[in-house]
Amino acid sequence: MHPPPPAAASAMDFSQNSLFGYMEDLQELTIIERPVRRSLKTPEEIERLTVDEDLSDIERAVYLLSAGQDIQGTSVIANLPYLMRQNPAETLRRVLPKVREVLHVAGVEMQLTAAVSFLTILQEDSVSIHTYAHSFLQVILLHLEHRDAGVSNAWLETLLFVIEVLPKETLRHEILNPLVSKAQLSQTVQSRLVSCKILGKLTNKFDAHIIKREILPLVKSLCQDVEYEVRSCMCRQLENIAQGIGTELTKSVVLPELIELSRDESSSVRLAAFETLVNLLDIFDTDDRSQTILPLVKSFCEKSFKADESILISLSFHLGKLCHGLYGIFTPDQHLRFLEFYKKLCTLGLQQENGHSENQFPSQILEQEKKYISVRKNCAYNFPAMIVFVDPKNFHMELYSTFFCLCHDPEVPVRYTIAICFYEVSKLLNSGVYLIHKELITLLQDESLEVLDALIDHLPEILELMSAGGESSAQDSKFSSLPDLIPALTAAEQRAAASLKWRTHEKLLQKYACLPHVISSDQIYYRFLQRMFTIMMTNNVLPVQKAASRTLCIFLRYNRKQEQRYEVIQKLIEQLGQGKSYWNRLRFLDTCEFIIEIFSKSFFCKYFFLPAIELTHDPVANVRMKLCYLLPKVKSTLKIPADKHLLQQLEMCVRKLLCQEKDKDVLAIVKRTVLELDRMEMSMDAFQKKFYEKDLLDQEKEREELLLLEMEQLEKDKQQNDGRPMSDKTFEKKRRDTKTPTLPKSVSISVPGPSSGTTSTSKEIKKSKLIRSQSFNNQAFHAKYGNLDKCASKSSVGAYTPSVSGLTKTCMISLTDDSFRTRNASSAATSFSPNTPLPSTSRGTSNSVDPKSSGSKDVQPRKATLKSNP
Repeated sequence: MHPPPPAAASAMDFSQNSLFGYMEDLQELTIIERPVRRSLKTPEEIERLTVDEDLSDIERAVYLLSAGQDIQGTSVIANLPYLMRQNPAETLRRVLPKVREVLHVAGVEMQLTAAVSFLTILQEDSVSIHTYAHSFLQVILLHLEHRDAGVSNAWLETLLFVIEVLPKETLRHEILNPLVSKAQLSQTVQSRLVSCKILGKLTNKFDAHIIKREILPLVKSLCQDVEYEVRSCMCRQLENIAQGIGTELTKSVVLPELIELSRDESSSVRLAAFETLVNLLDIFDTDDRSQTILPLVKSFCEKSFKADESILISLSFHLGKLCHGLYGIFTPDQHLRFLEFYKKLCTLGLQQENGHSENQFPSQILEQEKKYISVRKNCAYNFPAMIVFVDPKNFHMELYSTFFCLCHDPEVPVRYTIAICFYEVSKLLNSGVYLIHKELITLLQDESLEVLDALIDHLPEILELMSAGGESSAQDSKFSSLPDLIPALTAAEQRAAASLKWRTHEKLLQKYACLPHVISSDQIYYRFLQRMFTIMMTNNVLPVQKAASRTLCIFLRYNRKQEQRYEVIQKLIEQLGQGKSYWNRLRFLDTCEFIIEIFSKSFFCKYFFLPAIELTHDPVANVRMKLCYLLPKVKSTLKIPADKHLLQQLEMCVRKLLCQEKDKDVLAIVKRTVLELDRMEMSMDAFQKKFYEKDLLDQEKEREELLLLEMEQLEKDKQQNDGRPMSDKTFEKKRRDTKTPTLPKSVSISVPGPSSGTTSTSKEIKKSKLIRSQSFNNQAFHAKYGNLDKCASKSSVGAYTPSVSGLTKTCMISLTDDSFRTRNASSAATSFSPNTPLPSTSRGTSNSVDPKSSGSKDVQPRKATLKSNP
């Protein structure tokens, strides 16, 4: 780059030379504009392109094909399927003859369009097969040998589709009989190539005696053709022919041809023969494999390094199929040789002996490097098959060093492929998966995001296999790799966040939801949870923010410490729900949606119901609009009669929106939401038949949430007794036990349902639930909700009585008061004391609320007339 001009010369130079330069630039612009002006249509051209609007579709098509320009004729042919759907008889009678005439002199674009349109008409069943064969088949056959290869292939693809549906008699008379002359040496190479592909398709349509008498002689003739392109093409069709003629004819006719073609002078023919042999391995018996195919494979392997590198890429790609097809045939010596051959391919181009010759040109060196990279990539693709080949028990001795090389390969495509296969390798190793812990860390830290993207597709399954890999050993050794794993995971996320590939970042955050099943709750809290908050608050990509929000909710769901859960909930409410940025408040509503999905209904009602419906007073219309869309889900979390007071508050907020909303878009959505809310059926405390499955799932969620509290208490008791924390294994066992109908005595969890026994039992259940809810609510509310004296004074309510009904009453008043719109000054805090109280609405504390005592008149005259239904 040139250095910047000095300040003195920064002004525009109006010298003579400079002005001449500007004039030249203007002349260049004028020249550029000239072709644009010439491309405009003259009145005469516009007149020729104009068509009478009164013409019908058929008449217009005939006119354009007869007198129109090429582009208009192409448009008509592209519209041919539509004409066939609308008026097939007239189209066949008047339009199709014109199409045949035009195609004789048509250009490439019109020919390609016609091939596609003919195929579309067949696929849409616009006419019967007999009519289609009578009207369209001859046109297709006529243009098969078009001088343009692209056009010829397009018509051939259409014909191959047509062959699938035509009856045998039509196939024999219209296609097979003419094919005998088309496949002769006197015909063009293009004609013989087309004949090869048609023969491969026809074999499955006729009986064995017709195939043996009429088709196989043509096949043999084309396999011996003088042109290598024809021999190669026919060789690739032998797989389809073998599947159509059966095992016996394949062994007697196809196999000898393949053996001869495998020794062909042309490398492309030998390659086609090798790939066809590999694909037909399942057809041949053990004797054929050991006596015929295995020697051929050995010959291919030997020639690939010496004189025929063209087959090397194909050989490395089909290595897995060869291992599977020839398994059990190798002698120990052959098995070892084949394994060593594979190892050599895995490092091809990396070792000194594979260096380049001094006589090679740079272009040749580059081409050879690309070939070597493809070989190593194919070896990585076949690595799981090679583990089966050597037996997973021998992985460490036989293949670990090779796996290490592939994971550290200097080329991204190789590492990308081995990252895709990593999960398969982990499954095959099973209890020996600990052997590849370091390679997992290596791929997580890979500099290429493509490699990371390939690895994280199955990251949850890989991590769970890793964590369960040492189940027979002690718990500490089971997580021995975690000190390296956690930094690798955090570094991978930061690298994805710093890139422009937000989809990779989103996917990684989604996969992090598996971490509660792999690492401890404390590790997630201190290493990952705050990062999720940061992404939600600062990232500019909405899908990434939502992925972080959902993962954070899952982290919260499985957090085992009550103090940490309270702190997370507090941050969600204050930093998002009461945040200064409307964008954060929108993300809070997204988080509420995830909490409704992941947590029990009682959890949402307890901590997030009030902060969510508070946003009905939000000053930003988009926030209120999003809340309106969420309200049906919010209402679905309520149970009657326990949550009747919350239902009344929800109705009050909706009524205020209806009466006070000024934004017309929000008001329209509010009206639709009200209708939807009215149609919703409320869930009851007791099980109902129509909600049975949902209630059962919610009951299970609530059990697990209560179990976390029980486990935390048990862990504290255990620490007090012997100073050792409860293991994750014990916790998982406790969690599984609660899913059974009979709960262990140590976990006394009861959820009301149809299985409730006597009246005394239900009383104990209510009592225990009340005690638990009081244990969460015995502290003062958060300043926005918990300063009950302030709320009472602002809404002209009498003295606050610290009872459950008073609590509900004050919450209702705070929702209806204008002071509810104010933001807390401490909402920007980033950390909170664990003793900070939370806004909470405890289910089970009040079965009903007296509308007369639930709050006095609102201070605003417009709101004073709004009364909630009891």
